[in-house]
Amino acid sequence: MNESTRVVVTGIGCVSPNGIGRENFWEATRNGVSGVKTIESFDVADLNCTIAGEIRDFDEDAHIDRKYRKHVSRAVALARAAAGEALDDAGLDTASMPLEELRGIGVLVGSGGGSQVFTEDQYRLYYESREREVSVYTVPTSTIGGLASEVSMGCGARGLSHIISTGCTSSTDAFYYASQHVRTGMLQTALVGGVDAPLSYLIIRGFQLMRIMTTKWNHQPDRGSRPFSVNRSGFVIGEGSWFFTLETLARAKARGAKIYGEVAGYGSNCEAYHRVRLDEGGEDPALSMEMAVRNAGIEKRQIQYINLHGTSTELNDRIETKAVRNCFGAHADRLCGSALKSMIGHPQGASGAAGIAATLLAMRDGVLPPTINLDAPDPNCDLDYVADIGRKQDLEFALCNCIGFGSKNSSLVLRKLA
Repeated sequence: MNESTRVVVTGIGCVSPNGIGRENFWEATRNGVSGVKTIESFDVADLNCTIAGEIRDFDEDAHIDRKYRKHVSRAVALARAAAGEALDDAGLDTASMPLEELRGIGVLVGSGGGSQVFTEDQYRLYYESREREVSVYTVPTSTIGGLASEVSMGCGARGLSHIISTGCTSSTDAFYYASQHVRTGMLQTALVGGVDAPLSYLIIRGFQLMRIMTTKWNHQPDRGSRPFSVNRSGFVIGEGSWFFTLETLARAKARGAKIYGEVAGYGSNCEAYHRVRLDEGGEDPALSMEMAVRNAGIEKRQIQYINLHGTSTELNDRIETKAVRNCFGAHADRLCGSALKSMIGHPQGASGAAGIAATLLAMRDGVLPPTINLDAPDPNCDLDYVADIGRKQDLEFALCNCIGFGSKNSSLVLRKLA
């Protein structure tokens, strides 16, 4: 491909449980700082799991006009904050752009639940006979597609405005779809990312019914998310938003923009196996990774690092490990990888975007983030997970992995340009 069809990342924005703002997120992540704490946003007294990757000290009013605050969800504020930072980081000021240029900027958002918590709140108000407090925009705000519209309105982007909702793989899928729109010239610039804010009483109760959340670490929240550890006992839910600015390499060079990395390859499939469980053979997650490497036009041996899905559930961590070995064979012993969820919990549909942000920043600085709380590795999880302490290492090619409900798998290859 020539420079007019190669797609690169020129801006990153982050709102994370372990750091608000790109550099705060990265400083915490590279140093293994957890953002998992006891939940404060609602009463958790009768829940079995009382911890989450909850974002503290975030000013929602700074991103939503006060007169509309009751009509939009927390996810909107998180998304607008990260999207705005991604545009600023890329040196793009949409407020001063002519209409023609704004029409060349599209928004693609990956989200699992969108504004689900907002919808819950509106139902609660209605059934408590407080109908006067229910938002007149309950219906449009509750539709998941409205989230992309809110991001577009927040920055004035006039190109396409789409939502990708494929569960945990949502933002990885959105990221690649966005790159394709830029590659084919349908968009000049794509503002793409992932956001989810699924912290609510009802959602946690629902996950408790499936018995996949940890209940053993309420007294030590920062140790609760333990991917690949022998004493892991389930995942920790999280929230957050991570956004990116994508454009062609030719345009980025012409603007003199800094470049974090190139979108090199993508693979995705579905086992068509079960609503929440994975087939224990790990064949389809392996195939997703293989497809991404092949799509990037490189050899498997060129992948140096994998940002792992690493949920901290007993079954998924073991299957993901097996899938990496199925895909890479002997090269798996020369790979290293890390699980960001050990520090931020599981932000659902935003998981892929969080991993992409961490991987691009690792490429920039030549530092791999650690997997924390890995003091006792599971013998069945036998890869190099960069345990507990970050590691200096230059990266050219890295793979970001996502595995979701409904047995979906998505993998993305990123490349650092010389």
